[in-house]
Amino acid sequence: MITIRRSGDRGFRNYGWLKTFHTFSFNDYHDPAFMGFRSLRVINEDRVAPGEGFGTHPHRDMEIVTYVLSGALAHRDSMGNGSAIRPGEVQRMSAGTGVTHSEFNHDANEEVHFLQIWLLPERKGLAPSYEQKAFPDTQKEGTLRLVASRDGRNGSVTIHQDASLYATRLGKGESVAVALAGSRHAWIQVVRGAVTLSGRPLSAGDGAVVSEESGFTLEGTDAAEVLVFDLA
Repeated sequence: MITIRRSGDRGFRNYGWLKTFHTFSFNDYHDPAFMGFRSLRVINEDRVAPGEGFGTHPHRDMEIVTYVLSGALAHRDSMGNGSAIRPGEVQRMSAGTGVTHSEFNHDANEEVHFLQIWLLPERKGLAPSYEQKAFPDTQKEGTLRLVASRDGRNGSVTIHQDASLYATRLGKGESVAVALAGSRHAWIQVVRGAVTLSGRPLSAGDGAVVSEESGFTLEGTDAAEVLVFDLA
């Protein structure tokens, strides 16, 4: 079974300094049909204006993954971490028992465009922790590059949930086949460009559920970047 969530059906808010699309219910956007999928709770596509950002605010008991598409996002948190997240880098912050952090765009001219992804942790009360790694585009071209996983295998960041996150970049006509083991499920998120998902057309911002299938194929119909979540 494949179910498509079109980009234009997502929630959208324009706060001036922030333009944000919500794949799932978030903050004051509520859609009872899209409260999350399996352990995946949030996919927000955010664009933050130059010189703006999210002030210091708290989180707890959530695995937060940040995937930057353009610009640089400055991060600071109560664990003492301070860094800039740039395209090709993946940040993982486990909020656990509680953490505060801020995210800011210090550039005077360029907006920062990124995905903020939340997954429910496998258990509450984890110690807060942080990780950031770079995954060059050359590692994603025409193949699936594991960027986050439960066991941190193949150099991926570690998330405290039975989930794996892959990134791929596909040129026109390039394809990857994805197998789903046992009773696992997938969420597909097109970051940019256009693909077909087992023959179904998807464009930037579109998402899709894959359940009760042994696998699927992604093929580029335009230069594309796609995230694939393998979920229990």
